[in-house]
Amino acid sequence: MTNETWGQVRGELLKAVGENNFTAWIDPIVFDRLDDRTARFHVPTNFFGSWVSQNFGDVILRHLISAGVTVDRIEFSVGQRLAAQAVNANAAPQTREPAQASAPAAAAAAPTALASAPAPSAPLRTGSADLPGATLNPAYRFEDFIVGKPNELAHAAAKRVAEGRDVTFNPLFLYGGVGLGKTHLMHAIAWELRARFPEARILYLSAEQFMYRFVRALREQDTMTFKQMFRSVDVLMVDDVQFIAGKTSTQEEFFHTFNALVEEGKQIIISGDRAPVDMEELDTRIASRLQCGLVVDLHPTDYELRLGVLQHKAERAMAKNPQIRIAEGVLEFMAQRISTNIRVVEGALTRLFAFADLVRREITIEMVQDCLSDILRSTDRKVTLDQIIKTTCDYYNIRQADITGSSRARAVARPRQMAMYLSKTLTSRSYPEIARKLGGRDHTTVLYGVRKIEELMSVDSQIAEDAELLRRMLEA
Repeated sequence: MTNETWGQVRGELLKAVGENNFTAWIDPIVFDRLDDRTARFHVPTNFFGSWVSQNFGDVILRHLISAGVTVDRIEFSVGQRLAAQAVNANAAPQTREPAQASAPAAAAAAPTALASAPAPSAPLRTGSADLPGATLNPAYRFEDFIVGKPNELAHAAAKRVAEGRDVTFNPLFLYGGVGLGKTHLMHAIAWELRARFPEARILYLSAEQFMYRFVRALREQDTMTFKQMFRSVDVLMVDDVQFIAGKTSTQEEFFHTFNALVEEGKQIIISGDRAPVDMEELDTRIASRLQCGLVVDLHPTDYELRLGVLQHKAERAMAKNPQIRIAEGVLEFMAQRISTNIRVVEGALTRLFAFADLVRREITIEMVQDCLSDILRSTDRKVTLDQIIKTTCDYYNIRQADITGSSRARAVARPRQMAMYLSKTLTSRSYPEIARKLGGRDHTTVLYGVRKIEELMSVDSQIAEDAELLRRMLEA
């Protein structure tokens, strides 16, 4: 088989699959060689190759055989396309102006151009006319996601899936508390995949929507259509999977849909508020399946991440409204005092900007204290140093005398550091005040303890879960 033969086959494929499909999925393919009755091709990404193999593999193979090529199978692999682009340009049927490039090819050849493309200004619905999904928020894109230690692994995994590169994990399961960025990352994945693979069937919806459609299919006695539609997607994204826990029939159908898509090599991304093993009412088969992929937790926010979010949002807001001014130290004060989650932090900043715009005044710490008094007061009212010490001791089953004493045993030292971390993140107390409460220690000891827990949270999921559970217990 030669490049000339492949050029002739491409002409037949254009007629067979139509111009849109040809432009998006056939044109970027580059013939490599015929090896032992196997036709080998280069493709931009593994995701691209998998999609073409599943949707057009039989068509390509049939036309190769019709062209007289002795071939039994075809294979796709990621390879260098530059040397073969000139050959393809000469052999390809002219379906568009030379200056135009297919979306997948352009994304593979120039990822920087994709990253710098203007963000859509309007929401976008996923799925298709026969299987509509949830709407994507244009503000939830990768360039608007602030990365820090608590979420850097989740962000990296999401980017890998979204870029269609060699993904060795399926499904990707993201979990964490409220307002930590799970939904943002899922929307960002969908936006990126839509940009890179415009013809792919990407479906994003909540577990509640999945259940609603399944129940409707049961009521209308049309479960076969339901199965066929859901199993025809290329990427399935389900948010808040904990919603179906305990709902037997829905879980059963979700399990079979999940298996069917994984066996066909389709990518699945799922989010939940807890790890699969911690969802007691979730079917054990589903929990086991979910753990076969990559399970990533988004840890509670730390000071640096909250400050980064505030700075990013403030820059965006001031670019739109140059009249708004923020005094020095305001964002640092907010990042220190508002420690619940990113959603609350962003909401607080939005309220501040609205107030400052109305009264035409600079945003100062005094304005923050007045305008956000309810948020600041709720944190101070709910959590005290005494409560933190008592709750931490109860959680780790140690005496309060131990945590405030001089023991350096690991069984005591780690809970003491956790109490230091919680005291600093959940209250407005200074390091010296926390040090005095914990047995009169030096404030540098507290500083070390706080940083140690923050460091461990990024590498030790148990420490991160302990911190999150304690925070929820204290703020309940």
